[in-house]
Amino acid sequence: MKFTKPLSKRKKSVNFILCILFIVFALLQLNDPDGILWFSIYFVVAIICLYHNFKPIPALFLILIITALLTYSAFHFSLFIDYLRTENKEEIFGEMIYDKPYLEGTREFIGLLIAAFGIIYQLKIRKNSN
Repeated sequence: MKFTKPLSKRKKSVNFILCILFIVFALLQLNDPDGILWFSIYFVVAIICLYHNFKPIPALFLILIITALLTYSAFHFSLFIDYLRTENKEEIFGEMIYDKPYLEGTREFIGLLIAAFGIIYQLKIRKNSN
């Protein structure tokens, strides 16, 4: 069995901040029609960030989570491209408009990328602490 050094205080602090951030993201999803799905995604990422402060998480598990997040984001990629082709980019910060599904798709695409980067960070810090 391979010994892994504990994370530095700085890395643990970043992980606590990421954990809190993803919990906030999760809580903000509860008012959506598909809020349970998005709450679950962000909450799992938050738990991974917190858990990784105390015990190493197998790289294969992290890679599977990253793959799942990026695969799911691929389903929203065409909506993100539609958004990039629009003139009014500020719409992304407004309310959901049902005749503009690219707004919600873009938000979901970006959210999944943020979640994936949160997990990629976990993979990176564990690799760098060996």
